[in-house]
Amino acid sequence: MDGENRIILNVGGIRYETYKATLKKIPATRLSRLTEALANYDPVLNEYFFDRHPGVFAQVLNYYRTGKLHYPTDVCGPLFEEELEFWGLDSNQVEPCCWSTYSVHRDTQSTLAILDKLELDDEQPSEEAIARLFGFEEALLNGELTCWQRTKPKIWALFDEPSSSTGAKIVAGISVFFICISVISFCLKTHPGLRVEIPAILNITTNGSASVLPDGLPTTLDELLDHGRLDELLLDYGAPTGTGTTSTTTTTTSATTESHSASPNRPETTTQRTGRIVSSAYRMNSGKGASIVENWQETYGQPHEAFFYVELVCNVWFIIELTVRLVVAPNIFEFIKSPVNIIDLAATLSFYTDVCQRMGEQTGLLEAFSIVRILRLFKLTRHSPGLRILIHTFKASARELTLLVFFLVLGIVVFASLVYYAEKLQDNPDNQFKSIPLGLWWAIVTMTTVGYGDMAPKTYVGMFVGALCALAGVLTIALPVPVIVSNFSMFYSHTQVSVWG
Repeated sequence: MDGENRIILNVGGIRYETYKATLKKIPATRLSRLTEALANYDPVLNEYFFDRHPGVFAQVLNYYRTGKLHYPTDVCGPLFEEELEFWGLDSNQVEPCCWSTYSVHRDTQSTLAILDKLELDDEQPSEEAIARLFGFEEALLNGELTCWQRTKPKIWALFDEPSSSTGAKIVAGISVFFICISVISFCLKTHPGLRVEIPAILNITTNGSASVLPDGLPTTLDELLDHGRLDELLLDYGAPTGTGTTSTTTTTTSATTESHSASPNRPETTTQRTGRIVSSAYRMNSGKGASIVENWQETYGQPHEAFFYVELVCNVWFIIELTVRLVVAPNIFEFIKSPVNIIDLAATLSFYTDVCQRMGEQTGLLEAFSIVRILRLFKLTRHSPGLRILIHTFKASARELTLLVFFLVLGIVVFASLVYYAEKLQDNPDNQFKSIPLGLWWAIVTMTTVGYGDMAPKTYVGMFVGALCALAGVLTIALPVPVIVSNFSMFYSHTQVSVWG
């Protein structure tokens, strides 16, 4: 009787023997539907033969016996999934103790898919692949390629594929050179030591005369005041120089004023006033001791003229490069919506704010738009596989980074509120936490372990809250770091295998 209930399974040359009732425990699977009418049944040997992986089948049969599916560590993940699919089992039934090991292959597959999109390898595409990319496949098969259809892919490879030829490497080197020069120039021109003073072009004395005046403006201070032309002039008020005469002041243009005797209808004590024609806002206080606050450029000067010509040369190259790449792009729509190309276009257009300033136009907030030039550094991702790997590492770690930001915001709000009320529990004349928003700044600086020291609790309760805030910040930031490092290591190792062999 017992022999009739047993069944023999030959999987990959290894025989397994079990009870038919055991195979019925998991219905709707291949083993639960075995009959002697099947083609793989051998009546002579009284066994069922399956040409499958015997190592995986040992875990499959154990799943029927115990109801627990374990993952064999000596088998690749995709092979294990393929075997489970053949036997009609769900791979999600893998036990939690084996899940982390089993799921690694899924991360690996997604990583390889991303690396395939990055096109990090140096293999040259075939002529058919290039024709397919540009939509010339039919013309290539018919041998009807025009001169432009032959030239366009070559120009595209010259500007977009740095590893395609020696000429492409030279173009890539020129592009990187101009990117670096542009960014360095943008940074250096803000240094006070590399800025020059704005030339002073107007000297006015209170005796009613002006030494240098542009055409069309009133020639005396009274006329300037009467005609309301101070919106075009920024005046620097000096100290009184004496009685009856005014002293001579040297400006950046070396313009000097002559001494003048006081006119009969004016006080004998006069004051020399010098000014500059500008197109910026000013503030004037009423009264005899009126003063005008100069704008930022008046204080720090303007960039040296050489920086403008450096930017001009760089932008000539960027415009040529961007135009050529747009003309020869395989898909213009994909080219336009690329973030790197959008940054390149915005950075190139920002140069014209400098042009407007040189023409005397009021740029206002548009001057801050020039900060987009720093983003040109992202263009280096076209020439550096390492930068692309780093960007995709952050993309792969987006879930962990979002979780980090969530817990940071939660901790910042909680500790800002706690320290605000903790500082009010004791008499504290030096309390710096006047509101919870100010506490938010202190909390984010403390949780990120920066600690500027501009704000600090003074009471014992506040110090205790500060200690808890610092500890919570260290733990919160440290938790997702291993995941990000693991993702980068995985991307980098697979890149080494696929690119450098």
